[in-house]
Amino acid sequence: MSFDTSGIVGDVGIGGVAGFLTGFALKKVMKVVTALIGAYLLSLFWLQQKGVITINTDRLFNITGDLTSQIVSLSQKVIGILPGTGAFLAGFYLGFQKG
Repeated sequence: MSFDTSGIVGDVGIGGVAGFLTGFALKKVMKVVTALIGAYLLSLFWLQQKGVITINTDRLFNITGDLTSQIVSLSQKVIGILPGTGAFLAGFYLGFQKG
C-alpha cells in the first residue's frame, strides 16, 4: 500500500505559483489604476472649483461603493473554484506583499 503525493504536490505548487503571480500582478495594476483614478478625480474637482462642471458627490461615491462590492464578490467566486485554494491564497498574499 503506497501513497502517491506527486499529484497533491503538483496542485499545491501550481496553486502557490499562480497565487503569487496573481497577487504580484494585481498589486502592480492596482497602483496604476489608483493613480489614474486619483488624477481623474482631482481633475474633476478642479473643474468643479473653476465652475466648469457640477458634481453630485453623493452619487459619485455611491458608484465607487457599488464597484467595490462587485469586485469583492467576483474575487470570492474565483477563489471558490480554484484548485489548491489554500496554496493559492498563501501565494497570493506573498505576491501581493512583494508587489
